[in-house]
Amino acid sequence: MPHSAQGFSLGSLARTHEGRPGLPRGRSRLPAPEVRASQRERLLSAVIAAVAQSGYADVTVADIVRRAKVSRVAFYAHFRSKDDCFLDATGVGRQLLVGRVLAAAHAAADDAGGREVPDEDALRAGCRAFLTFLAEEPEFARVFYVDMPAAGQAAVGRLHDAMERFADINRKWHERARERHPDWPVVPAEAYMAIAGATGELVRSLVRADRAKELPDLEDTVVALHLAVMAGRPWGS
Repeated sequence: MPHSAQGFSLGSLARTHEGRPGLPRGRSRLPAPEVRASQRERLLSAVIAAVAQSGYADVTVADIVRRAKVSRVAFYAHFRSKDDCFLDATGVGRQLLVGRVLAAAHAAADDAGGREVPDEDALRAGCRAFLTFLAEEPEFARVFYVDMPAAGQAAVGRLHDAMERFADINRKWHERARERHPDWPVVPAEAYMAIAGATGELVRSLVRADRAKELPDLEDTVVALHLAVMAGRPWGS
């Protein structure tokens, strides 16, 4: 399981410390837990930046510690290997992404001021948050949607877990929405995975072409895809 995402803000997942000061050496005014937390955050950001630039296979521990401006000894105090660091970093990114999607959907309901918010509004808010997050974290988007399969079976499993998580979010939204829309179709569990997979492929196609900044332009298409399957709504209605 990834460590907490605390300490990361939007746009910081691939922050590099090359050309910037390292952490204080020897005795420091910083408490030891803060030093360790800072080392870890630097290393997680550095591995995302390095893999986004060079691809997983070509990145070494030396590349990561150089970008993070920490020692190799510090690296191995936190992680067993490059694989371990990479899985932790992508796990943190996924945690932030899912959190952003859920927070946006809940905020859409809260903004209604006690009125019943249309189910489509919560869906759209979640889709918008998903696409915006990835557009503002293009290095993470590339690493997660393009480089993960090259990082071994554990990474492939994590990618599949993420699809299942988004499928579960879709399922829960659909089940709640059907209480207000009994005319909406009942769909098999595979349909939720199909939506998650199709959305992932749309994202992957733009990210692979270095067009992550354009991901928010997919909002209408992604929302229409969800509603076509889960609400039985004709495309473009």
